[in-house]
Amino acid sequence: MDHTALNENKQPKKWKEACFIFGITSISLLSGFSYAIGSTRKSDPEMFDKGLMKVRNLHAAGSSLALKALGWGTLYAVGGVALFSTLVWKLSGAKNLQEFRMKAGNILPKIPKNDPPQGRTEFKSLTDFLQYLIDEDARNKNVKENEVSQLEKSNM
Repeated sequence: MDHTALNENKQPKKWKEACFIFGITSISLLSGFSYAIGSTRKSDPEMFDKGLMKVRNLHAAGSSLALKALGWGTLYAVGGVALFSTLVWKLSGAKNLQEFRMKAGNILPKIPKNDPPQGRTEFKSLTDFLQYLIDEDARNKNVKENEVSQLEKSNM
């Protein structure tokens, strides 16, 4: 099998992956926007309906202004993230995702492996988890205090 056959097989897969990511993003954006409109409509239906009607003498109604702001905010957020991502991609000089991943992996700090896990990983409830954090913090504080007191004793 030659390299051209490999590249031809990868192209449809990349398009499928790109379409999948675009679809998930679109669905998320649409569902978030729909949820915002629905919650606005639920909270005050009368004012929501009033905001959808055009009135010449009044300034923009609250709900129409909110919808407009939500639309512009969404556009700015999506555009900003896309611009930032593209800028980082171009500044890295990478030609494909694998090359970008390697360059980013060399620049960013390594994440240490926790194998086997050092502490607890299973908790019965949120309260159990928070109590574990409190106990660990107290234990670490005691260890540091002991180290400081030993340093002070050795300096005397």
